[in-house]
Amino acid sequence: MIEILIDTVLDTLKLIPFLFITYLIMEYIEHKTSNKTRETIKKSGRLGPLVGGVVGIFPQCGFSVSATNLYAARVISIGTLIAVYLSTSDEMLPIAISKLDFNTIAKILIIKLVIAVMIGFIVDFISRKINKGSEESENITTICEHEHCHCNEEGVLKSSIKHTLSITGYIGITSLIVNILISLVGEETIKGLLTNNLVLGPIISSFIGLIPNCAASAIITNLYIENVINGACLISGLLTGAGVGLMVLFKVNKNFKENLRIMTIIYFVGIFVGMMLQVFGVNI
Repeated sequence: MIEILIDTVLDTLKLIPFLFITYLIMEYIEHKTSNKTRETIKKSGRLGPLVGGVVGIFPQCGFSVSATNLYAARVISIGTLIAVYLSTSDEMLPIAISKLDFNTIAKILIIKLVIAVMIGFIVDFISRKINKGSEESENITTICEHEHCHCNEEGVLKSSIKHTLSITGYIGITSLIVNILISLVGEETIKGLLTNNLVLGPIISSFIGLIPNCAASAIITNLYIENVINGACLISGLLTGAGVGLMVLFKVNKNFKENLRIMTIIYFVGIFVGMMLQVFGVNI
């Protein structure tokens, strides 16, 4: 047990410099472009799912929250919101950059983007047919743009340190749990349960992704890096990992049934895509 703890701590500490540099760059870019990003998605119109999917790929603190608030005010469509949720990488990218090669990262992002845009357009098409001429409208000023994220109110350096420490903690805890489970249950048993099971793997991964916290994407990515889950399960979990976006949706959007439908769509998309990737043997 002591050996497992020491190995986990050492492996986690090695990531800190890289994570800090990555977050420093990301925070600088976000502080400079976040307002432009929101304006772009507001003006996207019928192309909303495409714009939302592309913008969502780039990890920005609280972007899923901003998109949620814009949807609650009916500034963007339901398809655009779902595209943002499905494409949002959250904490996956910084962790992946520190451990995975460029080709693997590119495959993950491309698959997420294609699925997000496609589902977004399908949902918008169906929504327009069902709700013809019945769009609601709310005053955008009644919605708090930074409900759960205050990154733009802090400096670049402070935000970078905060994110680095937070994600380092998630990675450390996840790694420790995984290492203990592997030592107790056996690596092959765990892999067989999650990786070789066509149904159970994507269901569990998609469920973990729904956790309303950046921990979800960190956990899923770390499980993949530790070879506990395969690429299909990784995609399942990352598709449903919308950060705190879903939690804010239930708070700011008055239509509870609609919120459940949105969450259900995301969950089953994650499961279905994961299963299809396993059926067709797509390697990531």
